[in-house]
Amino acid sequence: MPATLFDERLAWEHLLKQVSFGPRVPGTEAHRKCAEWLLAELRKTCENVRFQPFEHRWSVDGRTYRMANLLAEQNWKEAKVRVVVLAHWDTRPYADQDPDPANRTKPVLGANDGASGVAVILELARVLQGRLKDVGVLYLLTDGEDLGPDIGEMLLGARHFARNLPSPRPDYGILLDMVGDKDLRIPMERYSFQQAPWLLRELYDLAARAGMGRTFPKELGQWIIDDHVPLNEAGIPTVDLIDFTYQPWHTVRDTPEQCSPASLGKVGRLMELWLLREPAYRPPRNR
Repeated sequence: MPATLFDERLAWEHLLKQVSFGPRVPGTEAHRKCAEWLLAELRKTCENVRFQPFEHRWSVDGRTYRMANLLAEQNWKEAKVRVVVLAHWDTRPYADQDPDPANRTKPVLGANDGASGVAVILELARVLQGRLKDVGVLYLLTDGEDLGPDIGEMLLGARHFARNLPSPRPDYGILLDMVGDKDLRIPMERYSFQQAPWLLRELYDLAARAGMGRTFPKELGQWIIDDHVPLNEAGIPTVDLIDFTYQPWHTVRDTPEQCSPASLGKVGRLMELWLLREPAYRPPRNR
């Protein structure tokens, strides 16, 4: 197995930086400042970095909110195989799963549920810069994933992207969500297995060969409705790497203290190995 360059310490700094803005809830100053920082970071390592803006009228207060996905490319036009790697960068407006009722109207800081996947992507973009051959990567940071209150007003950025796919379009996708908790264990998410079993098996086989089988066990986990669902519905086979056994989920305790640089490192190294593998992974034609 080749050596990897992914630096979990740098990924951890990206997680802490996002959290330092506060909850990245659409319509807030923290949300705006974080978006500007993310754009600047992606411009250091990627091409064609841009916002993909959209609006949503929120049922909770009747206001229309401006949101934006962030898109950035590496080797996209020249590639023979194109992969979208995505994570959401917004955070939940209220901690509706908090055990203390007094906290349920407070916003979620989102160290794991939001910042962890983005942190991995930012460091991944650094280590892959100039090293991709047959593979092109589109980094997609989605907004409005966690707005709510229910699933009808979630996954907003992924839905917008799925309705406005780039040309050339991705061959497949990998979603990183809640990948930073200290006790990281990511079984095979069931919707991913239903939609793209060949991709999931190949990815988990690589994890096992890299000595990360305990973190990525070859067993089925839960059915999770997440940002991969709109992409699958649009014909882009996409899998979700997610540890949903995270107790601070949608609580005020979703803070860096619940997360670990080592967990970010495991996911980042797997993604680096995957995207640099020879030969590049190609989805089967008759899927």
